[in-house]
Amino acid sequence: MDEMTRLRELRADAPVPDRSALAPGRLRLTETIASGRRARRLKADWRVAAFGAAAAITVAAVLGTQLVDAAAPDRSGPAATTGTLRLDSPAEVLNRAADALEKQQAAPEPRDDQWIYTKTVMARPDNLPEGSFSYDPGNWVPYDNSAAARNGKDDDYRTSRQVYRAANELPDDPARLLAKVRSFYPTGHPPESLPEPEAVHSFRAMGLFIQAYPIAPRALARVYRALATVPGVRVTDHLVKDAAGREVIAITRKEDGTHQQREILIDPTTFGYAGQRFVVTEDYTFQLKLPPEKFKAGQITLSEARVEAAVVDAKGEKP
Repeated sequence: MDEMTRLRELRADAPVPDRSALAPGRLRLTETIASGRRARRLKADWRVAAFGAAAAITVAAVLGTQLVDAAAPDRSGPAATTGTLRLDSPAEVLNRAADALEKQQAAPEPRDDQWIYTKTVMARPDNLPEGSFSYDPGNWVPYDNSAAARNGKDDDYRTSRQVYRAANELPDDPARLLAKVRSFYPTGHPPESLPEPEAVHSFRAMGLFIQAYPIAPRALARVYRALATVPGVRVTDHLVKDAAGREVIAITRKEDGTHQQREILIDPTTFGYAGQRFVVTEDYTFQLKLPPEKFKAGQITLSEARVEAAVVDAKGEKP
């Protein structure tokens, strides 16, 4: 059996791949898996890039990722220093975050000739062979990436400028905002699959806005207030570790039809985007692998953290 066939079979229980699993500067995996050739950077079509992310999720699962949360930290940690924030209600957490963001001063919108620099790290299981994943030290994308938008095949692709301006125009009303965001990010399933349920679509699309950079603080505040109203949204009752080892808040929603939940990770001090994870929610056996493999609740199948983000004047420049 060739690797591509096996990956398709093992993909059965993995989350639907989408752009939120594809932070810039990540895996150059697709061509390596398909043909053993030197991997090239995946930029044009998110469906191709998404397959690489799906493969990464699958490989991590097949090899039995054993990344499990550390015990809940004591309350002298960063969440406690923000005041009386309690991690038992997503509405309280997200509305308090929105309150803090609304007090922040927005930086000027980047110029069209500027670049967005990001650096993302990804947790890798200790038992994964060295070289199975490749990472960039950083990634630069034009703020006005109109050429890529025109030439791409993905109707879900948005430039940083498009996202920044669309976020500023989002309405205050949560229901209207969620509808706008779903319309802005319409694609979430392959053509042969059933459409996403509305709550699934909302959480996925909101995650894309939250991880966007840059985004004005007041716009992000509106996104957080609306996110709190999405059915099924939860908050983990203690800080969790992101891929960079930082303690962060996890806003979660179980992926419909799977044994995993998607987690949007938020910095407990600045309330900005910190990263994302996919976590097993219940013990189960993966029957398509021979021999069948058992997974335990709390196992992490994908964990990534954005450790740097900045507006710079030229490609290759770092903050």
